[in-house]
Amino acid sequence: MNIVILSRNAELYSTDRLVVEGEKRGHKIEVIDPLKCDIIIEKEKPTIFYKNRYLDYVDAIIPRIGASVTFYGCAVVRQFEMMNVFTIVTSDAIQRSRDKLRSLQRLSKAGIGMPKTVFTNYSRDVEEVINHVGGTPVIIKLLEGTQGLGVVLAETKNAAESVLEAFNGLQARVIVQEFIKEANGADLRALIVDGQVVGAMKRQGKDGEFRSNLHRGGSANIIKLSEAELRLAINAAKALKLPVCGVDMLQSARGPLLLEVNSTPGLEGIEGATGKNIAKSIITFIERNAKK
Repeated sequence: MNIVILSRNAELYSTDRLVVEGEKRGHKIEVIDPLKCDIIIEKEKPTIFYKNRYLDYVDAIIPRIGASVTFYGCAVVRQFEMMNVFTIVTSDAIQRSRDKLRSLQRLSKAGIGMPKTVFTNYSRDVEEVINHVGGTPVIIKLLEGTQGLGVVLAETKNAAESVLEAFNGLQARVIVQEFIKEANGADLRALIVDGQVVGAMKRQGKDGEFRSNLHRGGSANIIKLSEAELRLAINAAKALKLPVCGVDMLQSARGPLLLEVNSTPGLEGIEGATGKNIAKSIITFIERNAKK
């Protein structure tokens, strides 16, 4: 098959691994920068033009769309969908997952456990917001934050009020979540492919760091998920209609709680921690579905 990876950087670990595994299985793999694609909208013949040629020969795409280019990246994915090209995640699903508030509302309706969360429209009654999640300490997150950026732990009421007032002054939209102390700065990442967990790791933040992101110096080890954790991960992916995604969870005294769902999860951490060939799983998922 002709498979296109929509990525701005062919040197990234995840992109390179997908190229290697796809070529091993006899496919022609191209890495294309979505921001350099021209979308041509025409009656009955939608097309994409890239570097002096039309991309009318593509069988499947693997979107690796960064958060900063969600709008145009999803427009390119949507155009491929209009051309009847198979995609491992749809444009609608990517946009749903990138909207933290919308995805949490959808996941809540699906019965997925999560930390108590409050969203408010620049409320001046900061104390009430903090009380809604059980008091301090609280986690305050920018709705557009990624890789642990825009996430603050406020340990006291005064600190929480200061952070919220600062974000409100900048008109930055935030959510406030209860702090799960017993998680001890760790979380779980389950990698879903074709609706099944193909790998899982426990990520531990470095000393004194409540965020477990590997980009922030955290470490990762393979873990066997409990039945409840497996169920939560699979149901969360299903609720957001993401056949391929990363599901982040916290271990709490009341069972696993969902943190977020990532529609373009990195492969380096999970492959390194588990020793599993996740890139191959994604390519074989395409093989099973692209021709349907």
